[in-house]
Amino acid sequence: MTKAEMIEKIAAKAKISKRAANIALDTFVENVTAALKRGDRVALVGFGTFSVAKRKARTARNPRTGETINVPARRAPKFKPGRELKQQVR
Repeated sequence: MTKAEMIEKIAAKAKISKRAANIALDTFVENVTAALKRGDRVALVGFGTFSVAKRKARTARNPRTGETINVPARRAPKFKPGRELKQQVR
């Protein structure tokens, strides 16, 4: 599903304009992104939890050349689906 398709479905279900649905979706994404930047978790009961995982620095190999590469430590977004979402997808 694309963003445009999601906006259409939100607008139809909520009986609002596509513009309003676009603003709502963009606001949701902005708020989740801002919370993850701060290191916070975002828990949506029944849907899942967005959080930040810390990846340690490591050494990797370039498969083409065999050269070793140092990969720096970083933070990565993570999503853990909720129980209700898991049951619906089965």
